[in-house]
Amino acid sequence: MTTRIDRRMAQLKQEGRPALVTYFMGGDPDYDTSLSIMKALPGAGADIIELGMPFSDPMADGPAIQAAALRSLKGGQTLAKTLAMAAEFRQADQETPIVLMGYYNPIYIYGVDRFLADAKAAGIDGLIVVDLPPEMDEELCLPALKAGINFIRLATPTTDDRRLPKVLENTSGFVYYVSMTGITGSALADTEKVAAAVKRIKQHTALPVCVGFGVKTAEQARIIGASADGVVVGTAIVNAVANVIGADGRKTADPGEAVATLVSGLAHGVRQARLAAAE
Repeated sequence: MTTRIDRRMAQLKQEGRPALVTYFMGGDPDYDTSLSIMKALPGAGADIIELGMPFSDPMADGPAIQAAALRSLKGGQTLAKTLAMAAEFRQADQETPIVLMGYYNPIYIYGVDRFLADAKAAGIDGLIVVDLPPEMDEELCLPALKAGINFIRLATPTTDDRRLPKVLENTSGFVYYVSMTGITGSALADTEKVAAAVKRIKQHTALPVCVGFGVKTAEQARIIGASADGVVVGTAIVNAVANVIGADGRKTADPGEAVATLVSGLAHGVRQARLAAAE
């Protein structure tokens, strides 16, 4: 099985630079605005898109992403609409990998077989389901792999060498290293510890390792990208949307432009990473 994720990561490895992986919440603050954000991401420099599936109880997410999920749900976003958004994006972009990220409950209610069929038809390349441990691989992970969809697993600072092989057992696409314990949107992790953790994970797998949590600026993206195969940015993008939405819910500026400006800067930082590391 070769997916768009596999091809994109292989391409970037040849170019000698890490990937910029960008997360945003599907449907935040509404479907049309969210779709415009998604369409703007590749042109701004995003290499892989993580499309958030809104859920009412996002236990691993910080306040910013929780608020985005609530705005999305209030705006009428559903899992079906999130898949429709991916399908609409695919009409003009057949190359950029899309990873759906969220929780298992909406997928379970939707129906696993139906979900995987619809996700594949919509052009989804990978899944990150944060509340499904490896012990539950038969629920979704193995059926997803059979359907030709990567299942991307999270590793954390508390994932030791005894646990890591189990975590990596059915992982594909890339490994998402959560560089800190706690909720999303926390401060940037110690870069030396991140580099050591990436090196340790690579002793157990040939998969690319992408690092997330806390990256907000181009300089931070450059520093993290010097040791990782990819840099994941989420909360900063979600905040860029929130910052142009007034208390009454009206937009004070174009969220798509706000996100594109931020991502363009982050992309510049990521593209400097390997250059800086080689000097």
